[in-house]
Amino acid sequence: MKQAILLTGASGFVGQALARACLVADASLICPTRRSLDWQAAEMRNPLIGDMAADTDWSVHLQGVDLVIHSAARVHVMQETASDPLVQFRAVNVAASLQLARQAATAGVKQFIYLSSVKVNGEATSPGHPFGADDAPLPQDAYGISKQEAEQALLQLAAETGMAVTIIRPPLVYGPGVKANFLSMLRGIRRGLPLPLGSIHNQRSLVYLGNLVDLILHCRLHPAARNQIFMASDGRDLSTTELFRLCAQGLQVKSRLFPFPASLLTLAAGLIGKRSVADRLCQSLQVDISKTRELLAWSPPYTVEQGLQATAAALPSE
Repeated sequence: MKQAILLTGASGFVGQALARACLVADASLICPTRRSLDWQAAEMRNPLIGDMAADTDWSVHLQGVDLVIHSAARVHVMQETASDPLVQFRAVNVAASLQLARQAATAGVKQFIYLSSVKVNGEATSPGHPFGADDAPLPQDAYGISKQEAEQALLQLAAETGMAVTIIRPPLVYGPGVKANFLSMLRGIRRGLPLPLGSIHNQRSLVYLGNLVDLILHCRLHPAARNQIFMASDGRDLSTTELFRLCAQGLQVKSRLFPFPASLLTLAAGLIGKRSVADRLCQSLQVDISKTRELLAWSPPYTVEQGLQATAAALPSE
């Protein structure tokens, strides 16, 4: 029998890739969204539900569902406009998520996969000391706090109801169709902009979209995934310098990086109000996926080079 999956966030970067992968895996798919998706498939239903909220009624869509993959969220934003961001993040990422999970448990759903974030662990690591799935959480912003609170509540719900909960914490996700800073970075490299990033010796974990989707689907009803938290990554960490050079290779352009001390780069960025940008470029943020590999017998199917090549190849022309 086909596995019946309800997927939230199917209009998003990760969710759309997940939806297509579920269909390839011969699942029967339900994708509730605020607006109709711009693509449809025979084995997919796309009911409209409006904004996710603490009072959303999911019951009719959960009938006969085996698995819920919850990828929708209020995401981290660089230019926050809410007067109290934590209230807004909690409303969607905690209250609305728990509404879905409670109704899923009541409907007899067997497993609930929650796409969380490395921001539950924190913002930076010391080189060689990656975040692990079972480390004490230390979120630093409203988004990370809301994700941690949702994780805790979901695991408590699992203990109370018997519905299996699987939590996956990815770092930065890239792949064809990536937006925001990663897209800006690729466009800047393609234009040949000279950048002072030739001597940054940090280490950062990333996860290619294809690897993350593969891991999520690998967790479907996997006995070892029950009520566990897993980190996700490509299994190879890169310095910012390495990342930019590999992206240039994927774009088939010359890398125009020149050496500049990271400490001075951070200082200069702080003077123009861009300290957070410099921190992401210069600090390390590593995750340890050994638990993911061992418990799930899983390895990333795509290399970093393959992921960056696919991402570069899909970059829209300007």
